[in-house]
Amino acid sequence: MMHNMTCSISVVIPTFNRAAIIPETLDRIFKQTRQADEIIVVNDGSTDDTLSVLGHYGYRLRVISIANAGDLVARNTGLRAARGDLVAFCDDDDLWRDDFIGLMSQFWENYTGPICAFSNFNEVIDGKWADRSKFETAPAEYWSDLEIIEGDHAQFNTSVVRQLIAFQPFFPSCLMVDREKFLSIGGWDEGVSRMVGCDFATALRIADHAPVGVLQRAMVGIRKHAGNISGNVERMNLGDADVLAYALSTRPELAIHADEIRQSIEVRRLAAFDAAFARGDFGAAERIITLLSGRPSGVRHHLKRMITQLPSRLREPVWRIVARGQ
Repeated sequence: MMHNMTCSISVVIPTFNRAAIIPETLDRIFKQTRQADEIIVVNDGSTDDTLSVLGHYGYRLRVISIANAGDLVARNTGLRAARGDLVAFCDDDDLWRDDFIGLMSQFWENYTGPICAFSNFNEVIDGKWADRSKFETAPAEYWSDLEIIEGDHAQFNTSVVRQLIAFQPFFPSCLMVDREKFLSIGGWDEGVSRMVGCDFATALRIADHAPVGVLQRAMVGIRKHAGNISGNVERMNLGDADVLAYALSTRPELAIHADEIRQSIEVRRLAAFDAAFARGDFGAAERIITLLSGRPSGVRHHLKRMITQLPSRLREPVWRIVARGQ
């Protein structure tokens, strides 16, 4: 796609049983300073009032209904149906800032035209936007290879697989793609459709196709729920570990990163173990231990494993003492 031209833009929103919350997501999209040329909602087999809610928007939405198949299949359905040069994705509970489309489209209309671009984001926990953005939580040197184009617009000019193995800051609701180029590499990787954090596999797929645009300004609110933060940490780390294992087993070109991938899998599973232990879910903690390549390293992890194996009458009081000391 040539730059310095006006691109047509489609938005794709997969949804499943979000009748109560999708209107806020849609309202944010309709308020964009740069309007989309079409908005496609892929109804992924909803059983609530989602279709009725979507019907209130009339001609402003293009609704496609499919049998329930998961987010990745729904996104690919919308991607293939889209008519725009560019396609932006938004999950049905996330929130765009008003100039998301306008700023993201500049990667193609003003600059070099990458296969895709991601924006930064803030977590939104029970309606409150976090002060710190996702990109600010990245490891030291994560952005050292990032080339600044202009202002907050930047890009990686070489593969970012190594960075993603260690830390994954690229989320679907922050993504805009060149439709034809994205389809040419297979679109969303459906091989992990039922895994937690399944979009990680697609980020790893994209990572080898530089340049990748990066908008450093936080333009999206990713909803989290405060009542289950530790459970989310456990599930996301286990999901990311499973995705990394899948990617290593199905993509021969990742063999050069095998040691780093295995180390990252171990680190993520240990983080999941810590989260399960912290909330006193000893069954989950013991199951996670069996996934590790060896016993947890360090005195603290050895102590935690010993506690999970104590008789129940001793385990909880000892756990409370250890938990207070963390």
